[in-house]
Amino acid sequence: SQQWPPATCIRSKKPCSKHRALQNFTIHGLWPSNYSNPTRPSNCVGSHFNGSKLSPQLISKLRISWPDVESGNDTQFWEGEWNKHGKCSQEKLNQMQYFERSHDMWMSYNITDILKNASIVPHPTQTWTYSDIVSAIKSKTQRTPLVRCKRDPAPNKNAPNSQFFHEG
Repeated sequence: SQQWPPATCIRSKKPCSKHRALQNFTIHGLWPSNYSNPTRPSNCVGSHFNGSKLSPQLISKLRISWPDVESGNDTQFWEGEWNKHGKCSQEKLNQMQYFERSHDMWMSYNITDILKNASIVPHPTQTWTYSDIVSAIKSKTQRTPLVRCKRDPAPNKNAPNSQFFHEG
């Protein structure tokens, strides 16, 4: 799953980390599932997160693709995602492979670039429909994405039901 940091910060109950401006979709998590069982498994039995198993090169990549936009504590965010979802993939992917695969998928399916190529970019007044966003992603990935939007907490009178694209 990829998230739009500004929408994540609007949704968050606490202020987001201000130490970096994030204007690209970033990884929220990778949930092992398949067509026969499309549920998102969580809290599986397996090895707990060990940050020393991540190479310095991978850590540098993850700081870009998978930052903790809420608290700014990337390692703690990765630990939480591994312990909740990553351990469920241990039969196929060890911890290093799980994070490498997540980064590689982010690179291959860069939602920011996909939307930009469809002329869907952040804009203070321009809006897009749910189907505009889904169509742009589907045309590039050949898959129908699950897109989640969040209601605008301060809608204006011209768009009282506006929402923010949160995750895809």
